[in-house]
Amino acid sequence: MEENCHRNATNDIEVEKAKQFIDSNNSVIEREAERLALLSSSVRLKIVLLLANFQKLCVCDLSTILKVKQSAISQHLRKLKDGGILNKNREGLTIYYYIDIQKSPDILGLLNTLFKMKG
Repeated sequence: MEENCHRNATNDIEVEKAKQFIDSNNSVIEREAERLALLSSSVRLKIVLLLANFQKLCVCDLSTILKVKQSAISQHLRKLKDGGILNKNREGLTIYYYIDIQKSPDILGLLNTLFKMKG
């Protein structure tokens, strides 16, 4: 069933401003939509929330906490790293993952709004 829009008067000025807003921000919107899509997986969202609260964790830690196989955790971490949300640091034989604050302050702000996180 098709819905038709019925309005008493057109708002041409606002519609044109809205079109210009979308056009001028389209590349940012597309990039951020891809980054937000990374968080649509509950496992990846949990990983980001854990790292936002506990700063750095390794694959073993995340596997134990989330009860997910290390291979699956590694795949999620790679996607988050490729998406510019996470970064990693080697300490001896262990690789720790952390949120790349330089690239993702907006993601942290969003998570702080949605979830009560440690300060």
